Amino acid sequence: MSKEEFIERLTKLRMNKGVSARDMSLSIGQSAGYINNIENGVNLPSMTVFFYICDYLEMTPMEFFDVDSKDPSKAAELLAAVKGLDSSQLDMLINLAKGLKK
Repeated sequence: MSKEEFIERLTKLRMNKGVSARDMSLSIGQSAGYINNIENGVNLPSMTVFFYICDYLEMTPMEFFDVDSKDPSKAAELLAAVKGLDSSQLDMLINLAKGLKK
């Protein structure tokens, strides 16, 4: 993932969560302009802060980098909801999902 793609992904996920860059910055223990500086290409987060960002967005780093998933939090919620379903129930959900993608 390029720097530009990272910035785009972070911005999209933050906006999906419905929070301002300032509020997110303060929530992860950084200065008010921290996320704004990342989104403007001034800085990139350290690995430690990246983990805080993922925690704040309620996703794993793997989910953050999965650009095919438009809303990783919802995908994780769906995955948790299907645990324990039997095979026929899972088949119904798979068919439903495939139908929705058309």
